[in-house]
Amino acid sequence: MKRWTPLIISTFLGLGVIPALVSAQERMLDTTERKQPLNVWGAQFEEFEYRYSDDDEEIGVWDADFFYGTDNFKARWLTSGEYSFEERAYESLENQLVGQIPISKFFDAKAGIRIDTPEGPDRTYAVLGVSGLAPQWFEIDANFYVSKDGDTSTELDAEYELLLTNYWILSATLDATVAFSEDREIGVGKGLVSTETGLRLSYDLIDRAFSPYIGVVHERKYGDTADFSEAGGGNVEDWFAVVGARISF
Repeated sequence: MKRWTPLIISTFLGLGVIPALVSAQERMLDTTERKQPLNVWGAQFEEFEYRYSDDDEEIGVWDADFFYGTDNFKARWLTSGEYSFEERAYESLENQLVGQIPISKFFDAKAGIRIDTPEGPDRTYAVLGVSGLAPQWFEIDANFYVSKDGDTSTELDAEYELLLTNYWILSATLDATVAFSEDREIGVGKGLVSTETGLRLSYDLIDRAFSPYIGVVHERKYGDTADFSEAGGGNVEDWFAVVGARISF
């Protein structure tokens, strides 16, 4: 019996130690997996809408974001544009390819390239910007642009969402563009170029993945930009009734 005592003790100790070692190893693997950044991808249409103006102008508008990456770095393709159904042509078409990294708890920095095909010659810009959540829950997207010819401008997009219920959301938006130099070929004057303000009432049908909305949008041009538009037979100010949807997947 004395010969078996050490063996019995070792067996019981082993049975107690092995599960502990396995559990510790599982915890280490779980911690390692959590520390490794996960690749994520997705697409979101902030605006996908039909607009009808007070001058009977009909326009299709989109503002979309396609992204891939991790919390530490994302590659994004940002695309927006306006299509005139009457003229069967794009009034504006903008594409940005940017890389984005976090710079604080609520804000990210981004840099890349922007390619514009507006009415007139195409334009290419370098992009530097920040986006995130400001105090009072305002969503902010601010960008600085420099063209290959040295023309500079800045753009500010702000949005605030008011939750009326768990499903009904009222969104207010403001887009403003300021140019620090004139680009007459594309109808842009120095100073405040334009503003666009909007008010949209949406209803979340599918967990914010699909939210149809109705609303109103006001567009206005200023200064030399307004003069260039009038000289070319365009409008300085427009009001639009809007129907569309926010889509994400």
